[in-house]
Amino acid sequence: MRLLYLALLVGLGFASAQTCAGLPRLNVSTPSGFCVGIVSRELRFPRGLLPLPSGDLLVVEMNGWSANQGSLAQLFKQGNRYRIQRLFSGLDRPHGIALGPDGRVYVGEVGRIFRFDPKQAQPQKAYILRDLPGNGRHPLTQMVFDKAGNLLVNVGSASDNCQQDRGKAVCAEAARNGLIRKYTLQWPQGIVRGWSVYATGLRNSMALALHPSGTLLQGENSRDAIQAADPRISDEAHPADELNVLVPGAHYGWPYCYENGRNAPEFPRYNCAQTRKPTLLLPAHAAPLGMTYLNAQSEWGDGWLVVGYHGYRKTGHRLLAFRVNGQGIPSGPARELIGNWVFPDGKLGAPVDVKQGPDGKIYITDDRNGMLLVFSRL
Repeated sequence: MRLLYLALLVGLGFASAQTCAGLPRLNVSTPSGFCVGIVSRELRFPRGLLPLPSGDLLVVEMNGWSANQGSLAQLFKQGNRYRIQRLFSGLDRPHGIALGPDGRVYVGEVGRIFRFDPKQAQPQKAYILRDLPGNGRHPLTQMVFDKAGNLLVNVGSASDNCQQDRGKAVCAEAARNGLIRKYTLQWPQGIVRGWSVYATGLRNSMALALHPSGTLLQGENSRDAIQAADPRISDEAHPADELNVLVPGAHYGWPYCYENGRNAPEFPRYNCAQTRKPTLLLPAHAAPLGMTYLNAQSEWGDGWLVVGYHGYRKTGHRLLAFRVNGQGIPSGPARELIGNWVFPDGKLGAPVDVKQGPDGKIYITDDRNGMLLVFSRL
């Protein structure tokens, strides 16, 4: 039985005789003095993550891509272990989660957003939005509150790169999708008073982060299969994914332009000079799905942006940190926090959300492997 137990640990990628922050240790590469611990490996396709001031952790479980199979789990720390309690079930492909100015938790499902009070013994959900498109290729809801208490919400593109309008001067879809909506709320009640388009030309904004200075940063998941439109362009190398500083009214290029103002093959005559260029280019297909700014309480240190690369190609399955200035603007080169994230059976790590906890540690969800992880000092 002991041999079977040890074999199981090795098969799951654990270092059998090691721990990290009192938890089983994940066998990956980290900078000297740091490690990765496994908080839980019993989650159902975990996506969004929210550490609470109490030290408990809220995790959105999408449980696959079928409708109405998702849930919201709360993990309570008990010694060096965590107990899982599922607060809500039957959610429709939930993804985003955020703490509002009112102390309530906001959760994004496909097409809608609800909130609840995490201090209630038996929390009840109340929907505040039901008008998001939620259709096509990128239906998931991601969101972030700005410093004024407005709620910025991703409306992902319904197509890959508007191929149905190839050869036309304007993509009809881009007026409705591939953008960020700004919802104005009346506080303290949190009543939605209306919405406007905040920024456009953003194919799919799965990673959103607010810096204390007020800078809003977006991680762009760029298009696929560009070589199908132009065989001279390598799909492995292009287009680069992006980090963008969000500016009201700006257009960031999708579907007409990519990288630093290059015309998409479908739209060779579009004036890309009028679009806003990326703040930083990331590797193609890195797929940033989550990122967070670290503060002075972080074990890694202040003045960093941590980004998870979810992609399944060679550029993905890692966690990186970028230096930022006083306005939260990132610059390279990046520092790798988690690398060699490959399990013995060949499965890859798949970081989704990344958040700093009140203990200064960095927490990460991994949807493909059903894990919640913590990046910590030894």
